[in-house]
Amino acid sequence: MAVNEVRSLLERQGHIVQEIDGANDHGEDLHVTFVQDGQRTADSLAVQVKGGHSTRTRRGYRVQVGNHGDNWRDGSLPVLCIVHDPQRDSLFWANATRQLRRAQALRETLKSVVVRREYALDDSTFDAFVQSMRNYLAWERQGLGRWADMADVEFAPNDIVKPFENDCGEPMVFWQKRGEPFAVLLHHDLDWYPVRIQEPMLRFWPIPSIGGTILNEAEAHWLMGCFKSTEWWRRPVE
Repeated sequence: MAVNEVRSLLERQGHIVQEIDGANDHGEDLHVTFVQDGQRTADSLAVQVKGGHSTRTRRGYRVQVGNHGDNWRDGSLPVLCIVHDPQRDSLFWANATRQLRRAQALRETLKSVVVRREYALDDSTFDAFVQSMRNYLAWERQGLGRWADMADVEFAPNDIVKPFENDCGEPMVFWQKRGEPFAVLLHHDLDWYPVRIQEPMLRFWPIPSIGGTILNEAEAHWLMGCFKSTEWWRRPVE
């Protein structure tokens, strides 16, 4: 019944839904491709559907991760968990991939995906849901969605996002929003906690650093290049 409710909503809104045969169910019940103006888009995701009272908690719902964690976090398609509450006859959703990546950044093991009641999925919320997911999938295709998930932030379509990896294989991200006088640094060594930075904070001597964050020389030069190439995007919006 839960799968039918989800399929009915998606197809009523004109999107493509492929149900996965139960014999081949490895933690995904549906594959969904979004459609715009009658044309299939490049935006697809997978859905794990749950129903019944067993998922209900005091503040919402939970979907057990089980042995699906690695696939939901690192698979080729992002995975959503959608819960059907038969008592309310309502659907609620959560981004399982995002929650698992955030847990990885915090060096935690996520046992269940939290589905909150404020994330209802129905005809009135559907357009906002699709817009949010298509923006998310656009950054995912650029290879930048993982870093937004790990930092628990959301990149807007017109943000400038520049990734970098040092010689130890540690990633970091320079993030500039339109018209903001500062940029944001997302850094592996800072557990991806967003840190506001400005060019005058950058030091090369005696130790490369920005604010209280120590850098190596390559990281400092990369940041300087990021600041110089995005100066125009920090100008006040007229």
